[in-house]
Amino acid sequence: MDQTNSVTRRKFFHTAGLLGAAVASSSLMGLPSIARAEDAAPAVNIDELIAKKVGAGPIAMEKVTLDIPATAENAALVRMPIMVDHPMEANNYIQTVLLIIDSNPNPEIAQFDLTPEAGKVSLEFRARMAKSSKVRVIAKSNSGKLYGLVKEIQVAAGGCSG
Repeated sequence: MDQTNSVTRRKFFHTAGLLGAAVASSSLMGLPSIARAEDAAPAVNIDELIAKKVGAGPIAMEKVTLDIPATAENAALVRMPIMVDHPMEANNYIQTVLLIIDSNPNPEIAQFDLTPEAGKVSLEFRARMAKSSKVRVIAKSNSGKLYGLVKEIQVAAGGCSG
């Protein structure tokens, strides 16, 4: 058996250990190390995101309800029941509901496209929150009118409140 190109387990762990030590020492010495996803992600302009997804224009802060407490019990799984008090008739209905969490690495959490056959807008979604943030719900009617709600949700360190 040719041993010239084979890597032994001992050699693999030795190399991995050296690489790990090099990365750790570079961060201790103030040198650039491996970037985290939060550092690399470009800042998202929330107004531009809303305009791109549901259209630009004034947002009436009415009709939308987000029934969650001001402090999330578990940041890994935040329950978000969304209701929009608007008719769901053939020519007058909510067409799109957009959920945004400002401080998440990817703020666009969910988009729901609806038809009048839905009967009412009552949705429930569970999302992970990276940290305390504003949560936005934007509802767009078929006529283009925008309704919304912004709610500040606190996330306790480590994902536990109390």
